[in-house]
Amino acid sequence: MDFSNIWGLMPFIAGLLVTGVLSGIAAGLLGIGGGAIIVPALALALGWLGFDGDVVQHVAVGTSLAIIIPTGIVSARSHHKRGAVDVEILKLWAPVVVVTTFVGGLLAGFFTGDVLRIVFGVMALLIAANILLPFQERLMGHLRNSPLTHRISAAFVGFISALMGVGGGSLSVPTIHAFGATMHKAVGTGAAIGVFIALAGTLGFIISGWSVEGRPPLSLGYINIVALVLVGVTAAFCAPIGAAVAHRLQQRTLKIAFAVFLTFVGLNMIWKAITG
Repeated sequence: MDFSNIWGLMPFIAGLLVTGVLSGIAAGLLGIGGGAIIVPALALALGWLGFDGDVVQHVAVGTSLAIIIPTGIVSARSHHKRGAVDVEILKLWAPVVVVTTFVGGLLAGFFTGDVLRIVFGVMALLIAANILLPFQERLMGHLRNSPLTHRISAAFVGFISALMGVGGGSLSVPTIHAFGATMHKAVGTGAAIGVFIALAGTLGFIISGWSVEGRPPLSLGYINIVALVLVGVTAAFCAPIGAAVAHRLQQRTLKIAFAVFLTFVGLNMIWKAITG
């Protein structure tokens, strides 16, 4: 579809703005980059416009990572002002997630759209289960003072986040919490880690999608500039709202909200992959 037909694109534009509002609030509230909202919403919108299913999922994932850059920065700054970013953990994680997320972004082009959907869905369900039944805390809690364990965890989070198109908060937040941080500090630190994931993943998706046919107009690799601007600006504006709400809620409330949200999104992604 031609993006020059502005009136025909009004529903698409409105949908992107709503996505920006919801993902921005989620970024601040849960310490995630908002990708769990952006990826399915953008894939649905681009599919509605008639673009190929495989390309749609890759563009949704890549653009989501690019959108997370401004959202994550604003969210991380909001949490840092409240003393909720653990700088020592950030120093351990940041270099590793930059490398593994970049590699994941480069390799994503070799997977079909349905593979990316299944990865997204299965991981979302596992994360939700871990939040409600914290087996990760029981398995990894005694390793909280091991730098190597932190780096291995960061490598896994970075690579999987690239394939999911998320800022890694849905993976890093429960992991950091399992290592002994409070939920509020885990959320804040996860938001900061998400910025590094988004930067490296975006570069990987630009390179891997550079010469792919069938991408939407105004795309840089797998990054669609229209969605990047509309969702990114709106989400960055709304992220502080979520951060403010997060610090007024009980930790248990945050956990349950996070788990319910991820379960819904995960089941939806798997269903789309199965039904085509």
